[in-house]
This record gives sequence, C-alpha cells and structure tokens, in this order.
Amino acid sequence: MIEPDFVRTTRASYDAVAADYAEHFRDELAAKPLDRAMLAGFAELVLAAGGGPVADVGCGTGRVTAHMNGLGLSVFGVDLSPRMVAVARQTHPGLRFEVGSMLALDLPDGALAGIMAWYSTIHIPQEQLPEVFAEFHRVLAPGGHLLVAFQVGDEPLRRTEAFGHVISLDFHRRQPEGVAELLSRAGLVMLGRLLRERDDDGDFAEKTQQAFLLARKPAGISRP
Repeated sequence: MIEPDFVRTTRASYDAVAADYAEHFRDELAAKPLDRAMLAGFAELVLAAGGGPVADVGCGTGRVTAHMNGLGLSVFGVDLSPRMVAVARQTHPGLRFEVGSMLALDLPDGALAGIMAWYSTIHIPQEQLPEVFAEFHRVLAPGGHLLVAFQVGDEPLRRTEAFGHVISLDFHRRQPEGVAELLSRAGLVMLGRLLRERDDDGDFAEKTQQAFLLARKPAGISRP
C-alpha cells in the first residue's frame, strides 16, 4: 500500500524536532489541571470497567503515557515517529513504546480496554478521519473507552518551522460537534465533552479553545 504524503511529512517533521519537543513540553501537563481531570476521569472509567491494555495512540515522547501509568492504567504508547519513540523509551524505560500508525494499528480486533488520542488526530486530513475512527472501533473491546483531544476551529494551520528545524505539518482544527458525529458513525457512543477556553498565559499559551471528547464502544445487548 502506498503511504499517503501526510504520513511521510508528519513522520519526518516529528523526527526532526523530537529532542526539542520533549524538552519544551516536558511540564505542560502540570500546568493544565482541567486536562489532567479529563485524563483522570478516563482512567477511572477504564479501571471501573475491569481495566486492561490501553494504547496512547500518537504518544509522542510518552509524557501522557507515563502520567496515565501513574494513574494505574496498563498503558503503552504508539507513535509514527521513530525518533519520538526513541526519546519516549529513553525517558520512560519501564514503559512500552512502539512505532506504528493509527491508520492501521498492529493489534487484533477487540484488543484494547481504552484508547487515548491526545492531540494526535490533528494531523489527519478530514477525509481520512472516519478511517481512523473505524480503526479505533475495531481494536477496542466491547465496553472499551476512547478519549480524543484536539484544538477547536474551522481553518487548518500549516507550520514550516519549529525549534529551528524545517518541518511540514498541517494542524487540523475541528468543531466538537463534527468530531462527535464521526465517532457516532463509527459505532461509538458519546459519554462526555469538555470544551476548555484557551490558556493565553504562561509557557504554553494557546490560540484556540481545546476540546476533549469521551466515547465508548457498546458492550453489546445482554440476553434476558
């Protein structure tokens, strides 16, 4: 299968900035209590449903993977960029990280109790987002949970430079209602939404609102 251009450019861009990215965003989660609250709620739901393996898809340097491990989840990371994965393995040697694509996860059907897509679907073109959500549905076990985070907006942003490196990245901002509709079409049931106002102070200032959607794969119909 021919690899889409956006996959190649996304991989190359994050390979180029991996070390600088890790350093810059190392403490970001500590500065965002509402984000941590959404992650904690997701972890609690997964554990209450019996636990099981959770994939942090698009894990980058593994900072959120490690945070969720600290909340008691059996979590591993998957990322498109080999250099981001190398940084994650070095920084968090006790956790599992793999190179892979959310377009075709190397997992059997129903293998996961949960999936986190923490700002990782933002580089997926709109026309391929249903394919990604169908893949998430495939690898989730019945009753499994999904948490998706992304920037809110209607216009994409293109970046050609970061941390002094030449890159080529499109950031697809989306409306929560549209993403929720696509999740529903993929067979997932919406459980909750958090729309957070942008943080315009500190070291991690934002330009848009931030959205967090929580969904679940139906557990099936119980027999009487």
